[in-house]
Amino acid sequence: MRKIKTSFILLGLCLLCFGKSTAQSNETLRFDRNKKFKIVQFTDVHYIHNDPRSAVSLERIDEVLDAEQPDLVIFTGDVIFGKPAEEGLRTVLYRVSDRRIPFTVTFGNHDDEQGLSRKELFDIIKTIPYNLIDHTEGTSGIGNHALTVKSSEGETDAFILYFFDSHSYSSIEGIGGYDFIKSDQIDWYRTLSQSFTEKNNGNPVPSLAFFHIPLPEYNQAAADESAILYGIRKEKACAPELNSGLFAAMKQQNDILGIFTGHDHDNDYVVYWKGVLLGYGRYTGGNTVYNHLTNGARVFEINENSRNFNTWIRLKDETTSFVKYPDDFIKK
Repeated sequence: MRKIKTSFILLGLCLLCFGKSTAQSNETLRFDRNKKFKIVQFTDVHYIHNDPRSAVSLERIDEVLDAEQPDLVIFTGDVIFGKPAEEGLRTVLYRVSDRRIPFTVTFGNHDDEQGLSRKELFDIIKTIPYNLIDHTEGTSGIGNHALTVKSSEGETDAFILYFFDSHSYSSIEGIGGYDFIKSDQIDWYRTLSQSFTEKNNGNPVPSLAFFHIPLPEYNQAAADESAILYGIRKEKACAPELNSGLFAAMKQQNDILGIFTGHDHDNDYVVYWKGVLLGYGRYTGGNTVYNHLTNGARVFEINENSRNFNTWIRLKDETTSFVKYPDDFIKK
């Protein structure tokens, strides 16, 4: 009897281990039975391992995850801001992984300044359970990928999430500032978007896009007195000087409802521009770098079979800046 009981215990442990290992990169994202799907966006954690100034970033991540119970977590760059890079990266990402929440990452301009390349960081992330990060071969940078959210009943691709590497600094002589998303990345997005549209009987599949450095259109929109803007804008968007045309491609494909970035720590606004919501996450880090906002996260609630979604900012003990897209931005 004791041997049989022991065998059942060992079998259970093996099944538990098997379930945990298969979740590393094959987690299926799906709308729940209420046709809802929730995403939390953390950005600019700027974590420095064993630095007391970073403690509040981990506290906030835990508080947000407890309060929101998301289906997916997205880190939009600058996760780490000091050495040792691997220990810092793992410390942050395991706050999510240990809760068995699927997550993915886009890189910022500071992540690969801590002694490890983007490829090395990517390979580390791939070893962490519940990661969904991927990369499309033949595209510039590291981490260009898309995730599908399946319908609540069935295997239909009901919503698409696109992730781009927005790179770091300009490498073109005479052009300063930040780099831009390259033409091959735009081609990748356009081709993939078109394939989803064709599979959906010619109807574009509702989508969101995430990356680190905002597009030049952010400044165009914020400067337009007729554009509707909600949230905090304390600095100009630190966008590339050159515009490579990603926004135009997204408008042509007619699937992107919103674009969300990080990078500018004193902005958390959303602004309606040409039918697309351009937005920031909320700075999540501690006092390891400039910031004049209390740290938090952005939350999304997307709806199945709909081009509407809700988004808000989650702080320590409250939510703020709740908006409905597109209802709150349509002039009546």
